[in-house]
Amino acid sequence: MRILRRLSGFSNRLLKVESCSITASESLIQLAWISLTQKLRKPPGVFSTMPETETNERASELFLPPTHVRGMTKLDRTSFKKTVTIPVLKVRKEIVSRLMRSLKRAALQRPGIKRVIEDPEDEESRLIMLDPYKIFSHDSFEKAELSTLKQLNVNPQISKYNLELTYENFKLEEILKAVLPEGQDVTSGFSRVGHIAHLNLRDHQLPFKHLIGQVMIDKNPGITSAVNKINNIDNTYRNFQMEVLCGEENMMTKVRENNYIYEFDFSKVYWNPRLSTEHSRITELLKPGDVLFDIFAGVGPFAIPVAKKNCTVFANDLNPESYKWLMHNCKLNKVDQKVKVFNLDGKDFLQGPVREELMQQLRPSKERKHSVHIVMNLPAKAIEFLSAFKSLLDGQPCSSELLPIVHCYSFSKDANPAEDVRQQVGAVLGISLEACSSVHLVRNVAPNKEMLCITFQIPAAVLYRHQTINLENHEDLPLKRRRTDKAFSEEKTQIASNT
Repeated sequence: MRILRRLSGFSNRLLKVESCSITASESLIQLAWISLTQKLRKPPGVFSTMPETETNERASELFLPPTHVRGMTKLDRTSFKKTVTIPVLKVRKEIVSRLMRSLKRAALQRPGIKRVIEDPEDEESRLIMLDPYKIFSHDSFEKAELSTLKQLNVNPQISKYNLELTYENFKLEEILKAVLPEGQDVTSGFSRVGHIAHLNLRDHQLPFKHLIGQVMIDKNPGITSAVNKINNIDNTYRNFQMEVLCGEENMMTKVRENNYIYEFDFSKVYWNPRLSTEHSRITELLKPGDVLFDIFAGVGPFAIPVAKKNCTVFANDLNPESYKWLMHNCKLNKVDQKVKVFNLDGKDFLQGPVREELMQQLRPSKERKHSVHIVMNLPAKAIEFLSAFKSLLDGQPCSSELLPIVHCYSFSKDANPAEDVRQQVGAVLGISLEACSSVHLVRNVAPNKEMLCITFQIPAAVLYRHQTINLENHEDLPLKRRRTDKAFSEEKTQIASNT
């Protein structure tokens, strides 16, 4: 607090530069002490996990907004003014460009602040602003930096400068950390969906929701609307209610994912940008000529990339809005001739169009080399729909290598989520999948809640009428692979480290 009081004493002064020896500069010595203590103290969490608001591990009190903004619920940008003392280096203006290439590490980097400014006392000189947590004396420069200074005949003497910070100079996480209640968790995340920032605010953040929405828009170029989800995705059409916190009411948006363009009304359909990697993973499993049945297709993130691989796609969604935008996006990405679109309940789609096509694809007399894949991305309920495969087909079974491959998504809160999903699927199908399924961890949805994808071939004994279960044949399926607890744990750790 003593340091902050000393720094705040500059707030009513005019900006000025003072040449000083480092031994006489108490402020810079204090900055050096702060730098050391910051290395030993892990900073508290920040609000967003998105790349544009990445945590600055070396953030400190010097560059936090003034303390009087704590508890602010209506954004007042003028209240964020603050004056701090930073080190500067005086150089001849003609060598600035050459010198800056060598001082990238040492130069100050703050939003909206020029690193090089005019010297108010000498028009032939310039002042290079330095990072006070890296440079506080000439001894703080690295050997290569000192060598460059010597070559360019620059005196490494440090001066101090009174810098006024405003709202524009603070980062999003710094503002929210200063405004929200001290001691409470301010960590949260948001998803970017075109021009929309989609937040999931916690209860203690709700009194500040409009301020948070405005700061989101201010600090993220291209974001013009901030919304908060106010219920879970538990309705028939998989969309959720949302509240516009700040900005445009327009929910019509355009996103680019894996080089494909999708347009839709975000308030009426389901879209999750965190599933981009999963969409690519499944797409890579299919080869040209394969057939895909997308049971819960949404606006097309699986169907369209697969169709682009010259595969035949049957895509379905119960939500009329998703159906509309699915057809639109197929045309937009020029795959409408390769995708057959349906607007049916998932069970009706399986027992109708899927059954009819499988009867054609799996005829014993029909020779084919392509595979049939079925994607069921409805994690909350997809496993329930697996019962539709029981005795779905009549006639003589096809060879085991031609049986459809299912990719079924689910949530699990179990301590062993992979085993939990296997058991759930096995209970619905009436057969064990221990030896012939693969479970992939998609992402961590919430504390102790995982989203997973189980992949397996539908056993002939399940798919065809009047068949008996033969475990030996079942275990010899091409997808025979059991994920050990150790392997699954390693994958979970890897995903956590990438989040």
